[in-house]
Amino acid sequence: MEKVVIVFVVCCSIVGLASAQLKVGFYTPSCSKAELLIQGIVQQRFNRDRSITAALLRMHFHDCFVRGCDASILIDDKKSHSAEKDAFPNLTVRGYDLIDEAKRAVEAICPSIVSCADIITLATRDAVALADGPRYDVPTGRRDGLVSDMNEVDLPGPQESVAQAFAAFRAKGLTLSEMVTLLGAHTVGVAHCSFFQERLANFQGSGKPDPSMDPALAARLRKICGTSKDPPVFLDQGSSFAMDNQFYNQTVFKRGILQIDQELARDRSTGPIVSGFASNGPVFHRSFASAMIKLSKTQVLVGKAGEIRKNCRAFNPKRGLRI
Repeated sequence: MEKVVIVFVVCCSIVGLASAQLKVGFYTPSCSKAELLIQGIVQQRFNRDRSITAALLRMHFHDCFVRGCDASILIDDKKSHSAEKDAFPNLTVRGYDLIDEAKRAVEAICPSIVSCADIITLATRDAVALADGPRYDVPTGRRDGLVSDMNEVDLPGPQESVAQAFAAFRAKGLTLSEMVTLLGAHTVGVAHCSFFQERLANFQGSGKPDPSMDPALAARLRKICGTSKDPPVFLDQGSSFAMDNQFYNQTVFKRGILQIDQELARDRSTGPIVSGFASNGPVFHRSFASAMIKLSKTQVLVGKAGEIRKNCRAFNPKRGLRI
């Protein structure tokens, strides 16, 4: 038992040292216009498509939960289709073209300086602010990973219990409160009907709707989902494009669409956190900024680890591995 504890402490110390090497303004001496360039590209896309905030949040989360925030989700594997983006949970991730555009812009003025991992992090930060979310500084200095393997993609799912979901978040060093906070990103998110259809008519094989869902909402969703096209539905039925606390308010009133979202309000361990955010938007914003900064430091590569990709979709020649 003693050996296990020692290994755990050493492991945590290494992770802490890596994240400590990140710093706000990392690119100021080497590529001073990088953050402004990325911000401008995100602004242009947001002006055309406000759903880009949800897309980038999802990309960032899915990237950081597999091997850490190392841009491994961006890799294309056209031969065997076995990279992270080929895994089922990532098939509907989008926003890759925005990251490509930002990378081309920074490469034009600062070749091989700005990592794709930092571009994802910065673009997500900027998109959150544009959606009336919190404005916050994120430390940079991440490097890009050398591995992208679809078999390593194991993300918490929408039908899991609070305890099951928290096991995945805790494994990444996140607290229960931070999990509830980060799931608040669903306030700008969407889900296809197939992810919650069981709740509408045959919950857990009962032949009846989920009793924890507002009957009027269930009836409306049955009409929307009653097609063969598996349409997407806003997870926040009120302010769908605003990074606010309305998601929590809706779960309090049994209007959470995904099972995990509704469970957050019902579970004794997370219900008080949900109620607190539902009644205090500024507190949610502060908590969300803090949780996003912490998430962005998950298992980062720094110093000489990894690489700075020239093309975010491909490992640099003779460096990338896929295991």
